Formats: sequence, C-alpha cells, structure tokens
Amino acid sequence: MTTTLTMVKTGGKYANEKFFGVRHVQCVLCFFCLAMSYAWRVNLSVALVAMEEPRTDNSTNSSTESGQDDSAKGLFDAEEYYKFTESQSSYMLSSFFFGYIVTQVPGGYIAQRYGAKILLMWGLGIAAVMTMISPLSLKLGGWFALCCVRFAMGLSQGAVHPATHSLLSKWSPAEERGILGTICYSGAQFGTVVMLATSGFIADSFMGWPSIFYLGGACGFIWILFWYFFSASTPEEHKMISEGELKFITESRSDGKMQSAEKLAPTPWVAIFSSMPFLSLLIVHCTHMFGFWLLLTQIPSYMKNIYDVNIKSSALLSSLPYMVMLLMSFFFVWLSKVLQRKEGVSLSLNRKLFNSIGHWIPVFSLIALGYVPREDAALAVTLLCLTVGISAATYLGFQVNHIDLSPNYAGTLMGLTNGAANVMSGIAPLAVGQIVQDRSSVSDWRLVFFLAAAFYFVGNLLFIIFGRTEVQWWDSPRDRENREDAEQGTPLAPNGHNK
Repeated sequence: MTTTLTMVKTGGKYANEKFFGVRHVQCVLCFFCLAMSYAWRVNLSVALVAMEEPRTDNSTNSSTESGQDDSAKGLFDAEEYYKFTESQSSYMLSSFFFGYIVTQVPGGYIAQRYGAKILLMWGLGIAAVMTMISPLSLKLGGWFALCCVRFAMGLSQGAVHPATHSLLSKWSPAEERGILGTICYSGAQFGTVVMLATSGFIADSFMGWPSIFYLGGACGFIWILFWYFFSASTPEEHKMISEGELKFITESRSDGKMQSAEKLAPTPWVAIFSSMPFLSLLIVHCTHMFGFWLLLTQIPSYMKNIYDVNIKSSALLSSLPYMVMLLMSFFFVWLSKVLQRKEGVSLSLNRKLFNSIGHWIPVFSLIALGYVPREDAALAVTLLCLTVGISAATYLGFQVNHIDLSPNYAGTLMGLTNGAANVMSGIAPLAVGQIVQDRSSVSDWRLVFFLAAAFYFVGNLLFIIFGRTEVQWWDSPRDRENREDAEQGTPLAPNGHNK
C-alpha cells in the first residue's frame, strides 16, 4: 500500500508544494514581527513633529466637553511639548541604530546555534516595553533619556533580521526563497505604512502623541502570544507540520549541505571576510540602508518644512511611498517567477537585475526630487513613491543573497552585513543634520538627495561586478578536509540532533 511519504513527490512536484502550509504560517508571523519592529523604529520620526506642535483647540475642547475624567487625561496627557534643535532630533533618531548594531552578530550566532524562536520572542518583548516607556523617559529625563531608551530598544531588536534569515534558511525550499523572504520582509513596509498613516491622527486625538508609543507597544505583547504557540525554529521542531511538508522542506531547502548545529563547523571568519561575493554584499547592504533610512526618517520633516504639510497630512503622505513599496514587492515576486520560467535567465542574472531595478531607478528619481519646486507637492510625492516603491525589487536581489552564499551561516552573514548597514542608518540622520542647516531650504535638501543617489549607484555597481549566487566553499569548510563529515541532505532534528 502506498504511504503518505512515498506519495510526497509526484510528477516532479511535491504534494504539499502548492498549498498554504506551516512554513507560510512562520513567514506570516515574521511579517508581523518585522511590521512591529519597523513601526517602533519609525514612530519617533512622526512623534517628533507632534511633540513640537500643540494639538488643535478643537481636539482639546472636544475631549474636555466630552466629560473626560482626570485619570484618563493623566494617562493620555500630551500637554507637554518640546522644542528640539536639529542636532538633538538627529541624535534621538540615530540612537536606536547605535544600539541595534551591537547585537547583530551575536544575534545571528545565537539564532544559528540555538534557534530563532526564543530569541525573537525576548527581543520583541523587551522592545515593546521600551516603546511604552518612551514618553515617560522624555518627561523625566529629557531628550538624552529618550536617547538611552531608544538605544536599549535597538539592542533588543538587533537580532530580528539575523534570526529571521536563520529561520528562512531552515524553513524555505530553495525555489520558494524569494516569495517566502518577501512575505517576511514586506512586513517592514506594512508596519511603516500603518505607523505613518495612523500616528498623525493618534497624535491629534484626545489621546495625544504619547499614545503612539502606548498602542504600538501593546500590539507587541499580542504578537508574542501567537509566536509562542505557533512558531518553531526548524520544521523538525514544529508539532503541527505534516510529514509531506516536512519532507518537501528538508529535501529542497538547499543545494548545499545543510548541517545540524552540533556538526556545524566554527564560523570561518577569515574565509568570509576574504570573500569578494560577501564583501560586495556587505557594501551594497550598507549603501542601501543609508539611502532607505535617510528617506524613512526625514520624509515627515521634509514634507512639513518644504511643502508646509500639517501633521496628519504629512503622516498620510509619508506613508504612501511605503504602501507602494509593499504592493510592488509582490509584483516583483510575480515577475521573478515569470523570468525563472524562461531559459537563459540564471539565478545570478535574476538577483542582479532586480537589484539594479531597486537601486538605479531611484538614482534618477532622487536627482529629480532635488529640483522639485515648493509649489509642486504632488510631484514630490510621486517621485518619493517611485524612489521608495521601486526599491522593493531588492527583496529579490541582495536581501536574500546571504542564503544563496551560505545556507548554514546565513544568520551570521545577515548579522554582519545588517550590523554594518545600520551604522550607515545611524549616520544618515546625522548627515542630514549637518547638511540641512535651514529646514526650509530646498537647496539643502537637494544635497541630501544627491548624496543618497550616489550611495545607491556605487553599491549596486559593486554588486553587479562581484556578487555571486553559488553556495561558497566555506559554507561547509570541514567538507574540504573530510567529505564524510558533511551531512548531505540530512534534516535538522529538534535541538540539533541527527535524525
């Protein structure tokens, strides 16, 4: 009698391949993990505008006339407003990244050795607490205290990307890597959109700007419950996965040799840092994040000071480019699938094509953005949507190249490149603070956009020249010395034991 396992593969297709499976549940959970992570990062860019701008009398009067009691008013009290210098604002926006870079590599190593589940749960839990106490820290200790809280939040979130990459390397079949990676990382745009679109209304409501932090942090604790019950670090550890889906994942997740945690060789640091494919990946990740976070943190300020857009309208317009990016990410997944079916389109060409779309088209739109006159806000928004939206193509470019190069050390590679890239993310708002001496000066902002365009151009050029998609020899360094030590296609058992 034919068993389930013998019927797992039929006609070159796995029975579970086309259905929504447990692997997709992991990616949906990671989607919301990334959504909250990015929402908590970007909330300050809108809140800073709201902190300096007292609410309208209508909102204050309506809350008073509605019979709001003193206890409720105390909880949502937003009557304290601040006047920050450009330098102070830059430090508050950058402090998150200086904490974030510290835990990148340790986070990747821990996820690689001990699993991503607990690491992400604790990281998001601490970040949720830091988010909720942000208004109190500002009230008690001023802007410097808020910098410290943001630094601690950065420390707790440092492992998010490396752990997600480590999870993807265990859960994603090679041919689904693009779509599953896009599901996970498009959560960043979703969180950005929701935060930017709603925070202006929240700040202008009876709850006031502190509720931007309170409501965001509360969502984190809801996510933790779902993550605890429905996630697992590897398919082998998940209690609800079917035998068919498990076999499909373990037999197709890598063309190389996926090794268990116990058999995995020590991280080959020298080989990694002498690898040109890795170094080009490192550089393009840095240049991408500089441009991306420069726009993400500065769009609200740019819209308000150049086009005199109020806090609610600024938040909505600032979120629009990231909504476009969210939608474009799935269009590019479809386009990638179409190209994969065509002969002569290699994985390397696919990666470099999409990376070029995501970086070189924004070069031209950023240059054009620098010449948009004050009275043409609609054109500015259009160019911002093009610049940010088209960058979704990089999800199919460099952003999954870590797993291409080394499935076994993907978490560590992401920790290395994302750590370095977020140094650039922290430098970006500081650079704006030095360049933009007058926030209402179009010429000052033009220099900012030119700088971002230059970074995008150089980074992608190096990736085209030196980037590779083949699994590197140092992914299984012990295999060069003794091929019998490598585990060809051996599934990862729970807790790293062999099956």
